Amino acid sequence: MATPAEKLAASLEVLKELQDRGVTAIRSNDITRTHRERLTNGGFLQEVMKGWYIPTRPDETVGESTAWFTSYWDFCAAYLTERFGDDWSLSPEQSLHLYAGNQTVPTQLLVRATKARNQVTNLLHGTSIFEVRANLPGKNDFFIDSHGLRLFSLPSALINSFEDFYVRNPVDARTVLATFSDASSILELLLDGGHSVIAGRISGAFRNIGRDRIADDILKGMTAVGYNVREQDPFTEQSPVILSHRELSPYVIRLKLMWQNMRDTVITNLPPVPGLPEDKEAYLKQVKDNYTKDAYNSLSIEGYRVSIELIERVRSGQWEPEHNEHDRQQRDAMAARGYWQAYQEVLKSIEKILDGANPGEVTDYDHATWYLQMFAPSVSAGILKASDLAGYRNQPVFIRRSQHVPPSADAVRDLIPAFFELLANEKHAGVRAVLGHFIFVYIHPYIDGNGRIGRFLMNTMLASGGYPWTVVPLERRSEYMASLETASTQQDIGPFSKFIASLI
Repeated sequence: MATPAEKLAASLEVLKELQDRGVTAIRSNDITRTHRERLTNGGFLQEVMKGWYIPTRPDETVGESTAWFTSYWDFCAAYLTERFGDDWSLSPEQSLHLYAGNQTVPTQLLVRATKARNQVTNLLHGTSIFEVRANLPGKNDFFIDSHGLRLFSLPSALINSFEDFYVRNPVDARTVLATFSDASSILELLLDGGHSVIAGRISGAFRNIGRDRIADDILKGMTAVGYNVREQDPFTEQSPVILSHRELSPYVIRLKLMWQNMRDTVITNLPPVPGLPEDKEAYLKQVKDNYTKDAYNSLSIEGYRVSIELIERVRSGQWEPEHNEHDRQQRDAMAARGYWQAYQEVLKSIEKILDGANPGEVTDYDHATWYLQMFAPSVSAGILKASDLAGYRNQPVFIRRSQHVPPSADAVRDLIPAFFELLANEKHAGVRAVLGHFIFVYIHPYIDGNGRIGRFLMNTMLASGGYPWTVVPLERRSEYMASLETASTQQDIGPFSKFIASLI
């Protein structure tokens, strides 16, 4: 007779087979009742609604949202396809968010379907789907993304979106507009539909971001067939940046717009820049003296159980994994040793900056060394593979309890060079510090260590303006994480910049 452990193992094999086939939203008929109940009781499945489940982890605490936000887009695609077949689409506005590279999980997902019942379906953690009975775009105006979500095509989404989208979501609106290289695809739909008012709005939007030729081509095309078009700028202010016609990556475009939109708020909230210190050695001593406090708080924020005693052992060289089996097996000790090694490299970077080197260029070159040193002890102990230190991630990554979904691995390759270019060109040290930290963790280029590297970046950039080394205290972790979440999901940098200002 099989033991309880053997029975659970058999159920886990069934779950693994489903996941290997790419099944994220699990229906009742995908798995037998026995397996389903066993996995649910064991914490490996969670019910979303009657008859629908998602995989989860048994070590997640009650109320944990990570599994849900990780599964959200795949779940919605599977559920809506089950409900409506091919007869549905996300709203034009939500389609535009996704085209802009913004995969933030919405509180309510607006969906169109010709057989919708105009009702709300409640999901987990305060999210819901609102299905609206409405016409859908033509069969050539759909796009199905990698999750299986049915979107309005980009030109069709722009034409069908509400006017206030430009006011409520200026970054995403400008991002999608900037991906157009010419007017042909959107002009075709405007002409076929006779959308003279919309043509005026869209031409005004293109002119706002500096794409005058596209704006003119739309106006000339509509006028040529007899439409009277009145151009109107739907944005409330001029674009903060004129984007290159050669830059068509929505992720990079969005990054540049976010940076420009946020920098004035950061400057307003931070204390004045002190300027590079005259006594370099005194400043470096202050950084070294902060090591114990910084290491304890930074590692604790990430969930490592470290003590001041352990940190001091590491610093004094008494931690010896080569000769001590207990030290070699301690995950927390590995993290502490890696933090010490990375800290020494950060000190070297700061010294270069204090000597007058460009802060963005220094960190662009050095941050990979920080990362390597941070995780080298775990490789030496066999906890990680050497290949884990190869560089930026090559798979999706999710942030615990966050509705922000970091960009794809492919997008990271475009974003990181653009990010460090922004750092190198930014004149204000406070902006470099606050946005350097926020944007780095927003991109989340590594599988692990992003928060620690982000705080190193922040302090390196603070040093570039003579601000003191600043520790994010463990007791303010909730406020710290909430302010980052607000910046990520609402593009509001105010709370995070005020939080950092309160620590400096």
